[in-house]
Amino acid sequence: MAGPEAAEGPDETRRTRLTPEREKEIYEAVVELLNEVDYDTLTMDDVAARARASKATFYRQWKSKSRLVAAAVRHYKHYDLASVDTGSLRGDLREIARIVGDATGRKDTAPVRALSRAMRNNAELADAVRESKIKPETEMLHRVIERALERGEIAPGNPALAFVGPLITGAALARPTFDGVEADTDYLSRYMDACVLPALLQR
Repeated sequence: MAGPEAAEGPDETRRTRLTPEREKEIYEAVVELLNEVDYDTLTMDDVAARARASKATFYRQWKSKSRLVAAAVRHYKHYDLASVDTGSLRGDLREIARIVGDATGRKDTAPVRALSRAMRNNAELADAVRESKIKPETEMLHRVIERALERGEIAPGNPALAFVGPLITGAALARPTFDGVEADTDYLSRYMDACVLPALLQR
């Protein structure tokens, strides 16, 4: 006996489209769940229950869990650093600390940390995270550094320039592992002053 998907027929299946509003609800469900469980633990059943949808809908639209998660990651900005330009390196770093700290604990940010292990084994997911999250944020960090170089705050030959991304973002990713709590604005501001600025301003 034909199942429910077969009863639809190929033409009806191809015509099935989700509205942007419904897609957003599903992406929200994916991100909420990834802030609760890791990627390997997440199941399509979990997403279906949270989004009040059928798994058949997901497979018609995205074909696989990795594609669904990749689409959800692309949908969300992680941190919006485009507005960071205070006129000084210390001001910019403290503004980055504020933005990242303010996002701590929010459910509408893409959970890159929860995906980090899965990214090593899933090229499609890794590409989605790097393209939609890591690459734009890295480009913004480099613009902050380029302005500081132009102002003469950073010496062109500073060896720390080769490690800007991990240097600036490392505390936000590492504190939950070492201390069991998220890196809030106060913690990140102190980290910028104690570790990042001395490394970038050394002559």
